Formats: sequence, C-alpha cells, structure tokens
Amino acid sequence: MQKYLPLFPLNIVVFPGEKLNLHIFEPRYKQLVYDCIESGGTFGIPTYINNGVGLYGTEIKLLQVEKKYENGEMDIRTQGIGIFKIVEFDKQAPGRLYAGGQVEEVENLEDEDIVTKEQIREKLRELYTALGISNIFLDLPENFTSYDVGHHLGLNTEQEYTLLQCNSEAMRQEMILQHLQQVLPIVAETEKLKERVKLNGHFKNLTPPNF
Repeated sequence: MQKYLPLFPLNIVVFPGEKLNLHIFEPRYKQLVYDCIESGGTFGIPTYINNGVGLYGTEIKLLQVEKKYENGEMDIRTQGIGIFKIVEFDKQAPGRLYAGGQVEEVENLEDEDIVTKEQIREKLRELYTALGISNIFLDLPENFTSYDVGHHLGLNTEQEYTLLQCNSEAMRQEMILQHLQQVLPIVAETEKLKERVKLNGHFKNLTPPNF
C-alpha cells in the first residue's frame, strides 16, 4: 500500500517501536510538526546515508510536544511505527518547506527463531560482562525482537541501515548473532590487553626460578 508522507531525513536509523526525542529548530521541520499536529498524521524519517537520502526509513507518529520555546523551537516525543521504502522523493512536498515522498509499506515477516533468540540473549550478556558495563539485558522481556536490541550491539549506521532493510525477523536475528560472534573474541582480547597494559609499571613481587 502506498501513501504520501512528509519526510524528515536524518543520519540515524530509527527502528519500529523505538521512542525518539527530537529538538526541532529549522523552519521547514517546525512546519512539518505543525502540519502533523493539525492533521493528526505521521511523518517519515528516511536514513540520510552516504551523502544522500536512503530509500528506506521509518514512519513516525508524534506522541507529544514536550516543550515550546519563544523562538518557535520545540522538543517533541515520537515513536517509530513501521518501515517504508521511498517510491518517489520530492525535495519539497507540494506547497511546503519540507521534503515529502510517495512511499510503500515494507511488510515485516514475524518469523523469529526461538533458539537463535536465546543465543542472542546469551551473547549480549557475555558482551556486556566483557565490556564491564551494567547489563541492561538481564531483564530483557521474553518477547524481545531484533529492533529492541538493534542500537545496543555496537553496530555502525551502515550496519543498522542493513538491519532496517531486512523484512524478516529470522534473517535479522541471524545477522545480529553473526555480529556478536565476530565481535566477542575481539572484545575479550581487548580486555586482556588492557589488563596487561595495567600490569606494566607496577612493582612486581616475583619469585625467581631455581636453576
């Protein structure tokens, strides 16, 4: 199904379900937000990547305007709904300051693999333990999806964008697991290296060998 969406390109990837807070200061995006308030409609955030507007993005609903400033700037709370692909892009939507485009909804296959999911949970625990940071994944809900952990894997924007373009949960899970399997040994080795660096320079209480 196709529809016309106001577009707000940003050099980030927004996943469905994700909550995003934005500070709106450019006149064109102030206009976009006011249009959405007036119509009760949604807008799209296509990922700006490799010096251009990517074909894929996330439809966004406006949850609330948190704060309005005297100069017209705003803080808004939003949430990602679903993924779209741009069919036709207008640098300016008809009669508006902001961009717009004809988009088609990307169907998401909810074909998760339970075994892969548990492997991801375990590898995430290992990763966060190795990094020595508080493990936010200890309390991951049973029904978590790849989108829930997408920003917590150490992926760069290109990798997150690849994840966004994939319309199968099972395939996204495979990509995530593969990434974790590749990155864990590197992290473990880096932690060992840090320990070795710390040890150098300390007074060492060593027992000389007998010979």
